Amino acid sequence: MEHDGAIDDLLSQLLLLTMKDVEVIGINVTPADCFIEPAIESSYKILQLFGKEKISIGRSDKNGINAFPNEWRARPEVINALPTLINERYDLNPYSLPKAVDLLIDKLTFADRPVTILITGPCPNLVEAIKRAPHIRDKIEQVVWMGGAFRTQGNVQTYQHNGTAEWNIYWDPESSKELFALELPLVCIPLDVTNNVPVNKEFLSKLAFQSDHYLSNLAGQLWALTIDTIPSYHYVYFMWDVLATCFISLPEEFTLEEVKAVVSDRPPNAGQTQLIESGHKLKIAVDVNKDIFYHYVLNQLKTEIRLQATL
Repeated sequence: MEHDGAIDDLLSQLLLLTMKDVEVIGINVTPADCFIEPAIESSYKILQLFGKEKISIGRSDKNGINAFPNEWRARPEVINALPTLINERYDLNPYSLPKAVDLLIDKLTFADRPVTILITGPCPNLVEAIKRAPHIRDKIEQVVWMGGAFRTQGNVQTYQHNGTAEWNIYWDPESSKELFALELPLVCIPLDVTNNVPVNKEFLSKLAFQSDHYLSNLAGQLWALTIDTIPSYHYVYFMWDVLATCFISLPEEFTLEEVKAVVSDRPPNAGQTQLIESGHKLKIAVDVNKDIFYHYVLNQLKTEIRLQATL
């Protein structure tokens, strides 16, 4: 898993760990929609909840071309102070962790079967890893990326931009352009489909009714933080990364379309994913069974975990 430490990334990590048919072999954290140290702490504490703190965490040193707003990036600081996480043991030295690119190369090189790479943040670690070690692409079964806006408006609203891009691609449009050009078995879960699954109060209410389950309680606290994460007059918070993560277990509930596309790497539409016949082959999700998706998420968050007493 490649994530960038935002609330929906951490919820996605939590959800991924509830999937009994999935073996997580590594997690890379990129300082895109987060500051790296608190995001690593959050990731480690979530692993610890599942007794899976031995899963390797990689630390990315990438700097995006277009930075996320600092007020969004600071959220892991708040997350680590939540009642469900603040007393979890944290004895990891974030500066001792392997570099994200090195971890990717290592895990793919020695994998004994094909690997799915789930990306819920930007993609530069994977692009550099393949450049440095081209042999690893043979180990990649598929890449599932929450990224892009193909037939809908983007969610980037900033100076010198026309609003056509999605943030994960806009953060580093040059690497995004290169990833498309690699023509890996890539499935994008773009805004076109995530716009259909908002984090609404109906969902949060159902989640609250099952808050006696530890993971439901934690997830409810995390999603509650999204109410003021993004000013409501600009955005609605959606199940961006969570939907992409659910593709891992529910691919049959998604409608995919094979397209050809490129990524623009220059203003005023840097990061725009453009459908064009001379572009590169990939698949994009265009629809999802919303009822099954919401039901699946609620059910997975009833997964019981063994909590260790904290003194």
